[in-house]
Amino acid sequence: MNRPVALDTEQPVDERLLSLENSYSYSSDTLAYIQRAARYGLYDIRGLGAKRKLPNFDDLSFLTAGASRYPLEGYREKCTTKTVLGTRFAKKPIVLDTPITIAGMSFGALSANVKESLGRAATEMGTSTTTGDGGMTQEERGSSKTLIYQCLPSRYGFNPDDLRKADAIEMVIGQGAKPGGGGMLLGQKINPRVAKMRTLPEGVDQRSACRHPDWTGPDDLAIKLKELREITDWQVPIYIKVGATRTYQDVKLAVKAGADVVVVDGMQGGTAATQQVFIEHTGIPTLAATKLAVQALEDMDMRGTVQLIVSGGIRSGADVAKALAMGADAVAIGQGVLMALGCNSPFWWKGNQRVSAEADYHALGTAPGHCHHCQTGKCPVGVTTQDTVLEQRVQPDMGAKHVKNYLQTMNMELTTLARACGKSNVHHLEREDLVAMTVEAAAMAGLPLAGTSWIPGVNGC
Repeated sequence: MNRPVALDTEQPVDERLLSLENSYSYSSDTLAYIQRAARYGLYDIRGLGAKRKLPNFDDLSFLTAGASRYPLEGYREKCTTKTVLGTRFAKKPIVLDTPITIAGMSFGALSANVKESLGRAATEMGTSTTTGDGGMTQEERGSSKTLIYQCLPSRYGFNPDDLRKADAIEMVIGQGAKPGGGGMLLGQKINPRVAKMRTLPEGVDQRSACRHPDWTGPDDLAIKLKELREITDWQVPIYIKVGATRTYQDVKLAVKAGADVVVVDGMQGGTAATQQVFIEHTGIPTLAATKLAVQALEDMDMRGTVQLIVSGGIRSGADVAKALAMGADAVAIGQGVLMALGCNSPFWWKGNQRVSAEADYHALGTAPGHCHHCQTGKCPVGVTTQDTVLEQRVQPDMGAKHVKNYLQTMNMELTTLARACGKSNVHHLEREDLVAMTVEAAAMAGLPLAGTSWIPGVNGC
């Protein structure tokens, strides 16, 4: 009898091992999903973003200075990061010291201590933070010099008086992790304060609406934006945020409706809780969405008049630099600042002492670096919780320090790359400074493949 052999060793192969080969279509993860669905009849709900490998800014590289370009000396020549948003209609555009902003994350998903930490860090860095669903907290408004107030389909916690206290308004149509769907806040996170702010019963699961109740199309949206401008006397900018799906058309409609700023959130964006089927199977990567958004603005001759903020999976100063080079005016970061606060860290801080959180992760059935249990309210490091004990694991002083350090590092990386490209202003970074490292990224970003002039789908094929 002929027995199979391993080609590299010429040794007989154990046939039992061949029978243990994994199925691509029915991997261990797929089997676990099917078996759970069969047992409970329920879909999975979790937090954070997509776990699948997606094309991202790591697939791009800068063509920095050489003989044909003159770099700037880092210690002698300045590189400006000043960023102005909302110049189209607002009487008071937002002026920031950096193009790196903090994305909308709600009180409810995050604790009050975390919201205060973000506000303090943003203020120290001269940038903005954003309320998220569920309204504005005193801690957030008090600590944030520049605060963006979100208007979401749910209208939970929406308050015209708070609206007037904001420095800009963000009309949220969609979010990258769940475009076409509303958010979730499970009952274990709806404590008395959250319930009061959202006019909800305590301890009962909440599902946000997936569309605004008072408009059904771009004409209605234009009317809604005018109402918001009237209530704020045309003082503050109005953003429109869309989840990255039909990005080209959505950006055009947002501009037509009268947006000062468009925010495009790619599918790498995170969430506190939603169906896993949304997180993994809806939307397009941030890389592709950025290219489409810029193209829409250019085709309308509105680039520079309407600013573009890109979000969804921005993690480093390199990501920021690449987004700006592709045509964005600023970026917004969500998951990154949560990681800076300690999300998925094996410990939390008690004063200046590290305290292990391993046992708490184990109780959730997970481990540091693998946790996505934001929806449970049992965050081992106190970031995504309303528990009165756990939330104390993030103290505003230490939290603000860590987030500020993270944002400062990103800003330094951004200017380092800009100088290396010979730019005295980070907003002078351009597409000509970038190449793609894979055919897939070249096609999505509309950039030449490294070492060639070929852009898939553009020049010839």
